[in-house]
Amino acid sequence: MELAALMLDVDGTIAESEDAHREAFNAAFKDFGVAWHWDEAIYRDLLGISGGRERIRHYINRTHPEMASRPDLYSFIEAMHRAKSQFYAELVEDKTVKVRPGIIRLLSEARECGLRLALVGSTTEENLHTLFDKALGNDVLSLFEVIGDGNKVPAKKPAPDIYSWALQELGLPAAACLAIEDSPKGLQASLAAGVPAIVTVSSYTEGEDFIGATAVLSDLGEPDKPFELISGDAHGARHVTVDLLRQWSEEAQAT
Repeated sequence: MELAALMLDVDGTIAESEDAHREAFNAAFKDFGVAWHWDEAIYRDLLGISGGRERIRHYINRTHPEMASRPDLYSFIEAMHRAKSQFYAELVEDKTVKVRPGIIRLLSEARECGLRLALVGSTTEENLHTLFDKALGNDVLSLFEVIGDGNKVPAKKPAPDIYSWALQELGLPAAACLAIEDSPKGLQASLAAGVPAIVTVSSYTEGEDFIGATAVLSDLGEPDKPFELISGDAHGARHVTVDLLRQWSEEAQAT
């Protein structure tokens, strides 16, 4: 089956935005007067939980169980997460977040070659639009036919819900699509939906286990800045092109 669509995660895949999220959480904690600080090691572990509200709740349950029974816990988490989103927007506005290598080039090439594009993120709609408005531009967002965020489905990654939703929106079978992810939970979600995936590791997912990925790379690469191949077969390519994506799609369907 011919490759018809690309499905891309957002945070860590399209942009190196995870550290901005971490800094925004810490700013919100300070604003709320709680003595919490998520360093890189703590946040790397928490990234196994999809969704900002879910991460806060998980952290409370694990490290401050006495807070779990407070009657206003839901509203407390909601208010803290709203503050975090505002701090995140300010960080993106300050150009803290960088687009990952090869993203803009590949998206443009994909559309020129007739591939359809879908976003399959776990972030909120607000944070997704903040990222595109401030870091990538709405002209890039307009390339996507389907825009999926964490509020579109009941269960976040590693559940396959966002992929199943996007497939339905596209009206395509899973075999006609290829995902680009950066995390184990994202890879698990795509594979559970039957969508083959390549992985471009982020600063928070380097060294993780990506069993089942068609290929694992440092990034998508550019003609003058090649990617590092971590696993899989790049067929001699040094940067990801639509032709290479089609080869990977064919390989995945043959296995």
